[in-house]
Amino acid sequence: MGNDKIYNLEKRTFVFARDCRFLVRDLKSTISNIEDGKQLVKSSGSVGANYIEGNEKLGDKDLKFRLRIARKEAKESEYWLRLLKEFNESENDRIENLRNKANEIRKILSAIINKLK
Repeated sequence: MGNDKIYNLEKRTFVFARDCRFLVRDLKSTISNIEDGKQLVKSSGSVGANYIEGNEKLGDKDLKFRLRIARKEAKESEYWLRLLKEFNESENDRIENLRNKANEIRKILSAIINKLK
C-alpha cells in the first residue's frame, strides 16, 4: 500500500488488521509474542468488524455502541503493539507504524462518535 492515505474507513480498518497479522506472522515464536500476538489479532480484527456492524443501519444507538467498541479495540491494539515493541527491537519501526495507524483510527472513530451526540 505504501504511504498512501486510505480514506475509506472500512478499507482502512481491514488493512490495519491485515498488517497486524503480517507482523504477528513474522515475529519470533516466543511465548510472549505468541500470546500478545493472539490478543493483537483479536483486537485489530474487532476494530473493523464492529465498524462494519455499526454501519448496518440498526439505529443511532447501535451505531454509537459499535463505534465505541471499535474505538476501544483500537486502543487495545495500541496496547498489544506497545508490549510487542518492547520485546522485538528489530521490528520497532514496523510496530510504531501500526501503533500510529491504530491511533489515527481511534481518533477518527472518536470524531464520528462525537458528531453523533
